[in-house]
Amino acid sequence: MRRLVSFLILLSTLAWAGPALAQLPAEVDGQPLPSLAPMLERTIPGVVNIATRARVVESVNPLFDDPFFRRFFDLPERQRERERQGLGSGVIVDAAEGTILTNSHVIARADEILVTLYDGRQYEAEVVGTDPATDVAVIRIDAENLRAIPLADSDALRVGDFVVAIGNPFGLGQTVTSGIVSALGRSGLGGSGFEDFIQTDASINPGNSGGALVNLRGELVGINTAILARGGGNIGIGFAIPTNMARQIQDLLVAEGRVERGALGVGIQDLTPALAQAFDLDVTQGAVITDVQPDSAASRAGIEAGDVVLTIDGKAVRNAADLRNRLGLLRVGSEVEMRILRDGRERTLTARLERPEIHQAEGAAIHPRLEGVRLAEHTPPGASRSRVVIIDVEAGTPGARAGLRPGDMLLAVNRQRVEHLADLPRQLSPQQALELQLRRGNQTLYLTLR
Repeated sequence: MRRLVSFLILLSTLAWAGPALAQLPAEVDGQPLPSLAPMLERTIPGVVNIATRARVVESVNPLFDDPFFRRFFDLPERQRERERQGLGSGVIVDAAEGTILTNSHVIARADEILVTLYDGRQYEAEVVGTDPATDVAVIRIDAENLRAIPLADSDALRVGDFVVAIGNPFGLGQTVTSGIVSALGRSGLGGSGFEDFIQTDASINPGNSGGALVNLRGELVGINTAILARGGGNIGIGFAIPTNMARQIQDLLVAEGRVERGALGVGIQDLTPALAQAFDLDVTQGAVITDVQPDSAASRAGIEAGDVVLTIDGKAVRNAADLRNRLGLLRVGSEVEMRILRDGRERTLTARLERPEIHQAEGAAIHPRLEGVRLAEHTPPGASRSRVVIIDVEAGTPGARAGLRPGDMLLAVNRQRVEHLADLPRQLSPQQALELQLRRGNQTLYLTLR
């Protein structure tokens, strides 16, 4: 009986306390409780969900490549078409024009781009322009009553600042996570040609790509882009493109539909403590010029191998990646003022960036198994040597079936190093199978074309 009475008292106590617990106080001791809700109510409508569809042609079986096999079994078609779907996020940056910033890889090769707003409205988007080198893309929708997110100066970010990531992880819809800026100026991840990432521990997952990284004022400081995780999920290391970089690319894409970068014509490397000691320098940051291409913008400006670049257009240069990124955001014809250190003395030089030389070739002219593959030879910004890059692969060709992709860098063919397009015809005979060594992002791959 005593236990029953105690139990009834407990039930009545919980019943009385329930409503009080459900209504948490808005303030304690006269002070309001901190909450991100007011800021997010203004900001979330500026982030959209993106769904893409693309038709992909693929080979059903390698035997279908044999004409005799197809004729013998009376097979009408050796390929099939399937639909590839993708998910991502985007940020409205101009409400009047319907302009949305996202990642280039979110909409790459998409036949249809469907944008879903926070209020459920859906629109087909048109592509304004993409820049795979920075992984930035601009799309546009024809819609009214949009809300844009204001852009902040990402150069003002500091390690330890609180940030919030908004996006569409795993296709769940609008999701918010919070964290801090873990590091700044991250590069060398292999995801794109120009990297100056904000690192954050705000949870970023597949589907967050192209979404917003905002500060506590609800201002855009970055475009969420990549994660570092073996299993493909979040482990507390995410990366975002700084707003200042994304804004410059956006302006170029809106104005011209593409980014035509100027070339300085130099090779560069970090100024390490060992090099600083060898050059008897007091500085600890900068980029060392390792090579100057003849008849280039750098040679005409008087830049020499061994010069240490300290500033560009008045801003300090941290390292080689920093200089490469700064140059990579400038168009052909731009003038850059560089403060350099040479023989212990500082000098100021001005260079006008020029159009980089790019030589192209059709794969069929090099080898029959490269039919439908287009290659280009160029010197990337900050590199002293040429590179041969795959720039297009036609569906259904041997290269496409083997797995070649645009953007692959060709390192070697049949174990012979390749630096120039002219190297290829001398190395190959039409009867040979091709063993290609490639660089894709930060991975080295081997593919065989038979």
